[in-house]
Order: sequence, then C-alpha cells, then structure tokens
Amino acid sequence: MDYLKGLNDRQREAVLHEGGPLLILAGAGSGKTRVLTHKIAYLIEERRIFPGNILAITFTNKAANEMKDRIGNLLDNNVEDIWMGTFHSVCVRILRRDINRIGFERSFSIYDRDDQITLMKECIKERNLNKEMYKERSVLSKISELKDSMVHSDTYINENYSDYYLRNIGELYALYEKKLKSNNALDFDDLIIKTVELFRTNPEVLDYYQKKFKYVFVDEFQDTNKTQYELVRLITSKHKNICVVGDEDQSIFGWRGADITNILNFEKDFSSSKIIKLEQNYRSTKKILKVANHVIKNNFDRKDKNLWTDNEEGSQVVVENLLDAQDEAYFVANKIEKLVSDGYELSDFAILYRTNAQSRSFEESFMRRNIPYKLVGGLRFYDRKEIKDIMAYLKMIQNPADDISLKRIINVPKRGIGKATIEKIEEYANQIDENMYSVLLEIDNIPKLSTRAKNNIKTFVDIINKFMAMSEVVSVNEFIEKIVYGIGYIKQLEDEGSIESQTRLENIKEFISVAVDFEVNNPDGTLEDFLANVSLLSDVDKTEDVDNSITLLTIHSAKGLEFPVVFLVGMEEGLFPISRAIDNESELEEERRLCYVAITRAEKLLFITHSKIRTIYGKTEYSYPSRFLKEMPKDLIEPSISNGKSINRTKEKDDERLVNFVDYSKKAKPTINRPMPKQNVNSSEVKVGIKVSHKKWGIGTIVQVKDKDNDKEIVIAFDKVGLKRLLLSIAPIEIMKG
Repeated sequence: MDYLKGLNDRQREAVLHEGGPLLILAGAGSGKTRVLTHKIAYLIEERRIFPGNILAITFTNKAANEMKDRIGNLLDNNVEDIWMGTFHSVCVRILRRDINRIGFERSFSIYDRDDQITLMKECIKERNLNKEMYKERSVLSKISELKDSMVHSDTYINENYSDYYLRNIGELYALYEKKLKSNNALDFDDLIIKTVELFRTNPEVLDYYQKKFKYVFVDEFQDTNKTQYELVRLITSKHKNICVVGDEDQSIFGWRGADITNILNFEKDFSSSKIIKLEQNYRSTKKILKVANHVIKNNFDRKDKNLWTDNEEGSQVVVENLLDAQDEAYFVANKIEKLVSDGYELSDFAILYRTNAQSRSFEESFMRRNIPYKLVGGLRFYDRKEIKDIMAYLKMIQNPADDISLKRIINVPKRGIGKATIEKIEEYANQIDENMYSVLLEIDNIPKLSTRAKNNIKTFVDIINKFMAMSEVVSVNEFIEKIVYGIGYIKQLEDEGSIESQTRLENIKEFISVAVDFEVNNPDGTLEDFLANVSLLSDVDKTEDVDNSITLLTIHSAKGLEFPVVFLVGMEEGLFPISRAIDNESELEEERRLCYVAITRAEKLLFITHSKIRTIYGKTEYSYPSRFLKEMPKDLIEPSISNGKSINRTKEKDDERLVNFVDYSKKAKPTINRPMPKQNVNSSEVKVGIKVSHKKWGIGTIVQVKDKDNDKEIVIAFDKVGLKRLLLSIAPIEIMKG
C-alpha cells in the first residue's frame, strides 16, 4: 500500500521523518489523526518496526479506538500489539504489572469522583473540621492541583504551617493519601504519579519500558501536564524517537493542570528536534476559518501559523443579539427546525456553551417541541445509582481492601445491616489497622454487635466469598449477570414494579451488554481489565449515542469533535470570557483559545448568539457582547436581525403552533433520551426525587412530600425560582418520565 497517497506535502514530510524528536504543529482540522495513523502504519510495514515497540498516547478512549481502527484498516488488522490508549489506561497496564514494587497490591481499585468525595468526607469527619469551610470538592481540587505539580503533602504542610486553613488542607491531603493506601486504591492523578514514582525508584522497570518503546507518539501534546510530560520524558530518554502532535492555539485545559509551555518549549527540551507545521484545514469553510484566525492572532503566547483551506467560501457567520436566554433558546430551536426542513439531520447540530448551567433553557425548549437531544456531561449511564452499585460489587470482589465500595453495597439490597452496625465495624477495623472485609471475616471478634447483625453480616460474607471464587472461572458478562441475580438486586426492582424500577432494570441489562461488548473486543480480558476500561471513560466516551439527535455540550467537551452546524451561545463579557479571566492575561488568552476551538468545530455554518439580559446562578443582570466578537472581521459577519428585541413573547401559543413545525414523521423517529411530560398526576407517583414541570416556574425536583388534610403538601426545588410549597390537588404540575 502507498502510505503517502492522499497526503499533502507537509503531512508527507511528517510521515517520512526518520527518527529523533518531532513536533507536529497541527492546526484545527488539518488531518493530524491521518498523519499519525499513516506514520505508525508506515513504521510497521515499511520500516519493519514490531508493533509492540510502539506506544501511542491519546486523551480519550474514543480517539485511541479511532486511531486503532484506522491503522488496522491500513495494515489489515496488524495492530493488537501496539500499546495505544490514554495516559491513564497506559499507566494502568504498567502498574498492574509492577505496582507491588512501590507498596500496593496489583488488584488496586481506581476511585472515581464519587469515591473520592466519600473518602474525603471521612477525612474531614476524622479531622473534626468544619464541613462548611472544608468542602470535599474544593479540597479534592486542590489536592489534584498539588499532585499534578508533584508537590508532596509533607512539603505543602511545611510551606504553609503558619496558615491554619492551608495547613489543614495539607493534613487532609496526607490523611486522604493514607486512606487510599489502606484501601489499596488509586485516584486518577495517582495512575500517572505512581507510574513516574515506579520508574524513578526502580531503574530496571524503567529500563524495560525504555527498551520496549522504541517509538513514542503523544497526541494533543498541548494538553499535557507536568507529570504526563515527565512520564514521556522518562520513557523516551533512551531512543529519543518521540513524535508529539498538538496545537498551542487549542490549549484549553490550564485549569486542570495542562502546561502550555510543554509544547512551546519542546525544541528547547528535546535538542535536535524538528518542527513541521500542518496549516491546511480540511474541515471548515474559508469564512469560518478567517474568523477563527482573526480571533486567535490576538494571543501573544503562541507560535506563528495561519490556517488556510481549499474548501468553499461558505456562508457568513451569523451573530445574533437576543433579549434573554429564553429568546436565545427560541432562536436556536427555530433555526434548527428551519435547517432540518432544508435537509439537515438533527445529528448535524451542536450547541456549545461556556458553562454547563447554560444548557437548561435549550433542554426545556427542545422538550417542549419534542426534539431529541443528548447532553454531554449530564447524568450519564455510568453515573446512575444502579450501575454504580453493581460497579461497587465488582470493585470490592476484585479488591477486598476497598472499604469505600464495601460500605456502598454492604446493605444493598437491604439485608438488615444498619448504619450503626457499619460504624462499629469501621471503628473496630481502624483500631486494629485492618480493612473492613478482613474484619467481617472474623465478625465474632467485634464487640457490641447483636447476634442478628452478626448473622446478617455472615450471610453477606458468604455471598461475597462465593462470588470471589466464581470470578476466577466465569466470563465477565456471565459473572455480572450472576451477581445482579444472586444478590437479589433484580428481584428487588421487579418487586417494586414502578416505572423507575423498570428503567433501572433496563439499565442493568444494558450494563450486561457493555460486558458482552467488552468481551468481544477483549477475548482474554479479565474482571480487572473490565473495571479499568469502565473507570477510565471520559465524559465524551460515556455519552450515550442517540441516533439523529442534537448534541449539547461545553466547549471543553467539544475538543476533538466537529459538526456541520454549530451554535456558539452566550458570547457575553463575564460569561465568555469567564469573569475570573478578565483581569488575568494568561487566563484571558486561554479563554481566547477556547473561542478559537469553538469556532473551528463548525464545518459549514456557524451561529453565534449573545443576549442583553442573562439570568445565571440565580442572578439576572444586563450583559455586554464578548470582546471576542469585536475581534471578528465585520465583512464576514451577518448582523443581528432581532438586535436585542424579543422574538418570543406570544410564548405559549407560539410553542403550541411550532411543536410540529418540522414533520418528523417523515423521518425515522429517534429514541428520545430526555424526560417528557406525562398527563394526569397520580398521588402514588409523587415521590421525593421525581422531576416535575410547572407551566409558570419550569422544571423542578420534588424534595419533600407530606400528608395534609386528605391531600399532599409537596415542596419542589425549581431551577428558576427556588423552593415552592404546593398542595398536590391544585398544583399545575406534570410528572416527567425519566
């Protein structure tokens, strides 16, 4: 096969580069994945490099799978030996083999955000600190920042000893690390940090991987942080055949530790390196690209390049000035319906926003019109209670030292093991410095436990021991099926007989399908491999595919994606750029890069909206157009038609009239993945946690239900207006299916 066919001159030069450090500066839509896949295929087929000597690192599993598929097509599926995946998944493979050398068991658990929060709650309680002052998420965010910068807890405590608050953060950090170790668990930051630690403290392990990986590729290099950079430096210091691909103009993750200097200083850190610029864009129209170039050229912290394209000129970029968020959603929905009637599919559209809070008005608008959409970063399949419950069983069976998972499932389904009993078990385990499951195995030794509690615990232990033995001899999907039936989870949901329990049953069955798919793609995969595979999924990876639906997502989540039509909404000062960046030059430059990324997601049409009034986080204020709009050339912009005046004030009648504006019956109707209103409220359906819709106050969640004078008094937390107390018999609400 001719591996250079269809490549432009610069792409061809990158593929043929012989060896040594190579930086490919790949502008948006310039075909970087094509270059990477062809270069790897060329090395294997023409240079006769063994696939197992190649390491390729991406930032999402989706990107890794796409690259692997493309290389497989080029090489007739000769790709299984290539090490290809995210930083985290590559590190998991390395740690499963050798983590015992730094004091952990190979069966370690990987804690997701919820697990981390649970563990931090324990730390704050144990340190007897004020819960209002020390919020779990804030403390964890600081710890993650310190880990990314490779700052040890002892160092942080010593540096901040005179500051009471910061010293306590350091103490929480130290306790958190201690508890992770005792649970034989790692968080996401640890996966890379512990691999670096393993390499630094075990020269023979490092030497093995340096010899193994003769060629190393890193995609999205501008998004690497300090520890990721150090990992790559250690692995490549022997052969120095490192090829990194990235674009400093798309460096948008500084808030989570990404260090733009990694790409800006590459040629200083890797001597004799070569730089190749990919500047031809294959994605966007000329006008969209010119708008993007005019915005990004206002940044100083960048390398000189200018994207160009042979694509058509295209339509003007539309900038629409609207009255408020409701008008903004109304405008977007109308425009989508018009474009669908012109021949576009719903899957062609993406709505990009700066913050997740902006999605609500668009969701409500689409729900009213029965337009299907999917939300990236919302409540995802893997975040649902029933899935996390089953995952906790699997984690605990695979790693009995995982106290967080054990506490989640010891009384799920209910088996008479109450909170007081669990606290006594945990207290005793802490006293003798053992994990909780070890204590459960000798339950008769725990004082002050009732005979009934001990018997219930023995039943639980028998179940877990049986599954531990079973996990060694059955397939992953069969094992999961045996667990959900064997623990009584399925029976409990079937006995409930509610709509909610039926949905949960369907989700569990879908989870078994996930395991089936995993086995098809990983015939030799173990339970350990399956758990790592699920644990390492990103927001974009986790998003459920819904055929022919609009995609709603933050600009950060849109990185690496492209859509024929993009709506970039909320382009206002204080929102985009975000308020905290306005007085900080480096943060403002990152906001501008974020704007550049948003613009370059669009292939054919780009609509940009901003409003005169914005209500967000409960505050309504006048807003001003984003400074980035002023950086766009006027001759490429189609000016606003509404010019800040309302286009949506005959609201209810217009909504009814426009519901069927587009005749979806002529198309294959996609499955709607969002809750839809249901008529006739039945008092038996009114429960805490249920979503409802109110004509005036919008979407809300029931937070309290009380019987009152042959009626029910319900308290609802509405997204728009906060808490409202209503009598069910006269409340103009509709229960939402979900």
